[in-house]
Amino acid sequence: MTLLRTVRGPGSPPGPEGGDALLMRAYELMIILDAELEESVIQGVINRTTEMVAANGGRVATTDKWGRRRFAYEINHKVEGFYVVLEIVTEASNLDDVDRFLRLADETIRHKIIRLPEKEAARRGLLGAEAAPAAAG
Repeated sequence: MTLLRTVRGPGSPPGPEGGDALLMRAYELMIILDAELEESVIQGVINRTTEMVAANGGRVATTDKWGRRRFAYEINHKVEGFYVVLEIVTEASNLDDVDRFLRLADETIRHKIIRLPEKEAARRGLLGAEAAPAAAG
C-alpha cells in the first residue's frame, strides 16, 4: 500500500489561489483564566497574547472581557473562570506560538481558537476591503 503525500517545494504557491500574498484570516480566541487571579495578572496574559500575535505579523482587532462566569461543571477543581474573547487577524501558522503559550500558562484554565467564516469576518469588518465583495455576493 502506498501513501500519497503532497510536498510543497520552495517554488510552490502558498495556497489554492497561488501568488506570494500572505493569506490573512480572521480568528476568534476565547481564553478562560482562573477567576481568583488579580486584574494585573489577567491583563498581563492578555498583553502577552497580543504581543505574540503582533510579533508574528498579525493584529488583535478587538478584546472583549466578559468577566467572571460560573462554569456548568467543575473544571480543574474550579467553579468560576474569567472569560476573555479576542478577535485576531493573522495567518494560521502565526497562532502556534499563542496556542503553546496558553497551553503551558498556569493562569489559563481553557482556551479555544476558531477560524471565523469569511462572511462572518466580513460582517464584523475584520478583513477590511478585500472581504467587502464577498459580503455583497
